[in-house]
Amino acid sequence: MPKILVIDDEPQIRKFISISFSTQGYDVVEAGTAGEGIERAVDAAPDAIVLDLGLPDMDGQDLLQALRAFFKGPILVLSVRDSESQVVTALDNGANDYIVKPFGVRELIARVRAHFRAADATASRETFDDGHLVIDFEARRVSLDGDPIRLSPKEYSLLELLASHPGRLLTQQHLLGEIWGAGHKEDTHYLRIFVAKLRQKLGDDPAEPRYISTEAGIGYRFTGTRPGATQ
Repeated sequence: MPKILVIDDEPQIRKFISISFSTQGYDVVEAGTAGEGIERAVDAAPDAIVLDLGLPDMDGQDLLQALRAFFKGPILVLSVRDSESQVVTALDNGANDYIVKPFGVRELIARVRAHFRAADATASRETFDDGHLVIDFEARRVSLDGDPIRLSPKEYSLLELLASHPGRLLTQQHLLGEIWGAGHKEDTHYLRIFVAKLRQKLGDDPAEPRYISTEAGIGYRFTGTRPGATQ
């Protein structure tokens, strides 16, 4: 039974989330402060954490960094802070996802499930194969419907980085820093050009993306799924 740690200072929200996850077969542990959250993350060994940024004893961004120092599972931020800078900072601090309050609990549960699937896929990442697109990470080869796709080194690096974190929203700055280097973190036009080229070669429609989705002004997410993946 997957275990979820909910860190939120509002008892009503903790109760609402706990009941919702429990009815879906999850074990839920609660914490009302950052201090309690760190203790529960160590003692209860959760599989995922749902984290509110507005805590009474520590800023949620600082807690996020503290958790990331030892916790390797998915962390989903749940916050009323909806500015682009807060979202980007949280993602760069190690959050796997960011959901703005008020939120739909069905969406929250679906996103947690998606990140569990992503973790499973990452653990066995030798090859991605959905029956159409095949990414052989070890051989660094890509094909679509049996036909090889010729990618430039930068195009392949971009696809590999996205596909190695399926379902996770990667910020523009993170992608630019990893692929082009720290001095290019503000060169977002590079990224837009290469994403467009990559989508064209993958036959991916940006209006209805199958493999690469855009979070405007924030970053990109690999949305490809293997056949038979749990929904």
